[in-house]
Amino acid sequence: MNAPVPLFNILLVEDERADAHLVKVAFVENHILADLHHVVDGREALEFLRCQGPHFANSSRPDLILLDLNMPRMDGRECLAELKKDSALCDIPVVVLTTSEGERDVVASYNLGAAGYITKPMDVVQFMSVIRDMGNYWFALVRLPEHKKPGTPN
Repeated sequence: MNAPVPLFNILLVEDERADAHLVKVAFVENHILADLHHVVDGREALEFLRCQGPHFANSSRPDLILLDLNMPRMDGRECLAELKKDSALCDIPVVVLTTSEGERDVVASYNLGAAGYITKPMDVVQFMSVIRDMGNYWFALVRLPEHKKPGTPN
């Protein structure tokens, strides 16, 4: 029997390895069919999205970005602002996935163009449930735009 083909392409921008692993496990446990790509900060996210550097030359455009706020080098706020200024990237939905419960962070994220804001629960069972609900919303209810792949006819 062949493995199911991933339906969605997701970029996870997360500096904490344990949190990134938990997101990956939650995708598998919740049967979310997606190619989940992981980078550790905003700079790497922009390199991935712009297909820059030797590691990202063949990266594919994500359907959704999951973005942590508090990261080294370039944090999520800076990355989100940069994404939304870039005409080639600004239409990719970005969901902030962070431990911050601060109202200032929520408001700032939406003001910068976030499509959603999710606070990571500390409890693993609740975390799995949050990822399941997010997957149901973004991949079952919401219609995401189809993007023409480079080199394909109209």
